[in-house]
Order: sequence, then structure tokens, then C-alpha cells
Amino acid sequence: MLEEEIKALIEKVRNQQCESQYVEVKSAAKGCPERLYDTISAFSNQDDGGVILFGLDETRGFAKVGVYDAQSLQKKLAEVGEEMTPIVRPVVSIYVEKGKQFVVAEIPPLDVSERPCFKTARGRVKGSFIRVGESDKPMTEYEVYTYEAYRRRTHDELRPLPEVTDILIDETLVEAYLALRQQGRINFAASMTREQLWSTMGFLREGKYTLLALLLFGRYPQATFPQLAIVACRVAGEEMGELGENGERFLDSVRIEGRLPEMLEGALAFAKRNMRTAIHVSPQTGAREDKDEYPLDALRESILNALVHRDYSIYTENQPISLTFFSNRVEIQNPGGLYGRLTVDQLGKTQPDTRNPALVVAMETLGQTENRYSGIPRIRRAMAEAGLPEPCFTDTRERFKVTLYNKDTFYNRVMEPEPDLEPAEKRQERAEDALLAFCATPRTKQEIAAFLGIASTGYVFRRYVSPLVEKGALVMTIPETPRSHKQRYQARLAK
Repeated sequence: MLEEEIKALIEKVRNQQCESQYVEVKSAAKGCPERLYDTISAFSNQDDGGVILFGLDETRGFAKVGVYDAQSLQKKLAEVGEEMTPIVRPVVSIYVEKGKQFVVAEIPPLDVSERPCFKTARGRVKGSFIRVGESDKPMTEYEVYTYEAYRRRTHDELRPLPEVTDILIDETLVEAYLALRQQGRINFAASMTREQLWSTMGFLREGKYTLLALLLFGRYPQATFPQLAIVACRVAGEEMGELGENGERFLDSVRIEGRLPEMLEGALAFAKRNMRTAIHVSPQTGAREDKDEYPLDALRESILNALVHRDYSIYTENQPISLTFFSNRVEIQNPGGLYGRLTVDQLGKTQPDTRNPALVVAMETLGQTENRYSGIPRIRRAMAEAGLPEPCFTDTRERFKVTLYNKDTFYNRVMEPEPDLEPAEKRQERAEDALLAFCATPRTKQEIAAFLGIASTGYVFRRYVSPLVEKGALVMTIPETPRSHKQRYQARLAK
């Protein structure tokens, strides 16, 4: 890092009076700080790495105190890096101001296939950390597992289930499936025994039925795994807990069970039952056209993706998929975040690694999915064709969420009706006030655009977000990397 960049970083931290997702401050005025390994681990385990800045004292308002000995500190950083698995090589830079030394250690990100980075002596589970805001938090056992599963190419839909016996599998469904696979394949299953064929298809492992077999051909999969289902509900307002006119918590609530194709069908039936329908009459032809609250294509692809790409490991087998209708949106959430190196920004634009490849192929054979990575583009296209805001995709290592907004957004409720009755400046002011209230929780540009009901995130950024950032009313959660795909915008807290 150049001296000018270090100086700018120091001033930014002092002006903001806080650390961040990518910057950790250590004093090091009287000696080397302890527990450097947790920050080094956390920065190594996030996509953009991070920076440790030595020489500011957080307890004294980030005063410039300098470090005790820059050479000794560099040596200590190298030693700590050697104690990590994989070994971490910090890139160290020194800046001197008025006789005081400041040290910056840039921690490069590890490739996903090498994570998690952990302190060797503590072990993978106890020694792995992640960055949460300005804090380093121990990874959960599940978070560690997600990296392990990717590196080892573990496919949990193929895990054997000793408790599943012949009586729980509908063999006629399996034979019908095998007939579909055989179409156009002359040598399919030639000279194979039943067990060899079923093992080849992923339905048997170690002589036991797999989760794949149960999900596709089980007589009642939820008898074995009650939570491998879809929990669907409709609430009265925009937030969970809002009550209906008669005090009801849910306007509709069901648990959707069965095999995967049955759950998909059941979820779509629930969606149709709970979608409002607008009647449009063409002024030219007088023909009536009914328009659903959400395009069915977008809902189907979102639910299908949740069923096919969710995590089916032992860590999430007690977590159902959720389908929740609010007054202004519908949310589809599934256990397990995006798989491997895939990021939200890459969705629909690049060919991803697949968490459950055997399941994807099987659903393609059954005619449920195309397996051509067209699901996300179809969701976006269907929403655009319906004149609705862009879909929002939210990812953590533990969950993935798709949010589809209807026309009952802030913009359509407040900005559009009778716009000439008040000045444009007043409407802009009301929009900004509502946006700041919405951003009490950090939001992405996509979420802000969807809230306002405007399809173009570029326009929303120029018209609303950027001016509020310039005023200081909105702050970036990752100010040092403005273009980060993890960037969020939050209303500045009143002091």
C-alpha cells in the first residue's frame, strides 16, 4: 500500500470513528497485540480480504499513537501467518508521520477451495473466524462444513440412509424414471443388475437407499425427514407479526409435503390461491385480461431453485424451505447459501458449480427443470415483462432468499397518485424520508430499487442513493470498497 493510501486510510478511520468489514485497527503502541490470528483468519475467509491498521488507539478516539517497533511487528505478523492453515503471507507497509510509525498489514483472500483459514493449533472448527461488521466471530460448525463440502465435492443428496427400507420407496416410480432415462440411449443399463443400475443412478450407496431416492420416489419422505418440506403462509401486512382485520396472524398457512415434484405443484397451488388478480380491460378492444400479482414463471423458477439447490446436509435437514406472501412482496428462502465461488452478482451470468448435480439431472429427466442455467434470467425477464421491480437475491452462507415485489411498493402507493397536487421537491423529500426509514437495516441497491418500485438500479442510485450518501444521511457499510458486491447502504444513526 502506498504512503498516500495509508495516510488516507488513517484519516478515514479517524473521521468515521469506527472500524469496518474490511479494516481492523490495533494500537500496538506498547507491544504486539494478542489474538491477531482471529482477524487474519476472518479476513482470509472473506472474498475481498482485509487490512489491519496498527498505530491508532481506538480507546482514545482513534488517536495517532504509532507502533512500538515496526520491524518487530513485521516479524510477529510473519510468525502468526506461519501458524495458520493454510499459511498466510500478509503484505506489510510502513508509514511515518511526525516520528510515529504506522504499519498496515494487507491480508489477501483465500480461494474458496482453500477455506476456511484457521489457527493450526486450535483446529479447523475452533480456529476459524468470519468477519461480521467490525468484529471477528467464530465460524459455526455448519459454516466450516460448507467450505469442506465444496472442497471435497461432497454431494449430500447421495448420502445413504440406513433407516430407509424397501417399503418406503415406490419402485414403480423408479422404473418409470429409468424408462425416461433409457429413451434414445440404446445401451442404457445393458448387462447391469438392478443394484448396479440403481447405484449408477445414485439411488443406492453402500447397499442403502440414498436421500435422492427418497426425495424423488419415497412414498412419504417427511416420515423420515419431517422438515424437508415447504412452510407456506400469507401475512396481512409488510412484516411478520402484523395482524389481519380480525386479529389473525396468518391469512393462510400450510405445510407442503410429498416428493419434490409434488411439493413444487403444491407450492404453486398455494401461490395461485394467495395471489391477488387485477382485471384489465383493453380500451381498444374491450377484451378483459386478468393479471396475477406475480408472474407464475418467476414464482415457479424461484420455488424450483429452492428445492433443487438447497443444502441437504445433516446440518440443515431440520430446516424447511419457506414461502411467505406479504402485502407488498413474496419471499422464498432455502437453507444453504450460494454454492462454491458463485456470487449474487454472477447469478444467471455464469455457469455455476452445482451443489446437488444428481438431483438436478433427475429433475431434468422428469421434465421439471431445463438444467441450462436459465432459471435466474427467466425470473428477471418475467418480472420485467410484468412491469414489476427487479427480483432481489440475498445470500449468506446459511440461507439464500429470493424476494419478488408487487406493484404495492412505496413508489406506486405514494409517488404516483395525483403527482401534480404537490411540488416535485416535496415528493422527493417524502421519498427520501421513506428510504431512510427503510434503510434503518442495511440494504443493497437492488433492495432499495425494489422498495421504490423502480426497475433501474442505476437510476435509483443516481436519483436517490448517491445524493443521500453525499449529504451523509446514508452511509456505506464498506466505504473503503464502494463497488463491492457486498455493499449495503444504511441510514446514519442519530447521535
